[in-house]
Amino acid sequence: MEAPYPGFRFYPTEEELVSFYLHNKLEGLRPDMDRVIPVLQIYNVEPWQLPQLAGEACRLDTEQWFFFSPRQEREARGGRPNRTTTSGYWKATGSPGYVYSSDNKVIGVKKNMVFYRGKAPTGRKTKWKMHEYRAIEPSNSAASIPTLRHEFSLCRVYVISGSFRAFDRRPFQGDGASGSGAATSIPDGEGRRASSSSDTSNSGADHAEVAERNANDEIVREPLWEWEQLNWL
Repeated sequence: MEAPYPGFRFYPTEEELVSFYLHNKLEGLRPDMDRVIPVLQIYNVEPWQLPQLAGEACRLDTEQWFFFSPRQEREARGGRPNRTTTSGYWKATGSPGYVYSSDNKVIGVKKNMVFYRGKAPTGRKTKWKMHEYRAIEPSNSAASIPTLRHEFSLCRVYVISGSFRAFDRRPFQGDGASGSGAATSIPDGEGRRASSSSDTSNSGADHAEVAERNANDEIVREPLWEWEQLNWL
């Protein structure tokens, strides 16, 4: 049977996350997508509780989970978002990056975050991570600054597992996504798993593809705009 959404299984690329899922959510289209990626005030929930709140396509996944996060009221009033939960906080790490379409156009931006237990700035780093994606509204003029959409962001939550699988590709047949070699339990608050198994049947192919992707990623693209111009918080 034909999959109802791009990337269904569920391993969407970053381009699909932004150009299809996030774009349709921002435009109020395809309301049935909420069964796949639900709407959640993600910063009100501890990360290890998120797998049980994931959409139908990801509920049994042990690697990654997706959510639409609406803009907080304080953001709408011009403030900074609150990324603090009861037991810890999400901290941005590294520099924001662009999301590109297949024809090499910038369609969104993403921020990388890590969850820390405790109070800032002395919290203890965990293995829980997040990519927060926001869409860019294309500009009609090449000289003008495009608009960064804030109504919804799309969050990809995952746990560091030591896997070589790149997010932005499809899994190989027999890979962890199909059930063989996948960890069999949801991680706890520290990102540990109660039990797991490793699949080495495709390790050579995995390493070769990762090496090829890394080589391609060495081609540095010049930033198009300053992050402050996009009003990124």
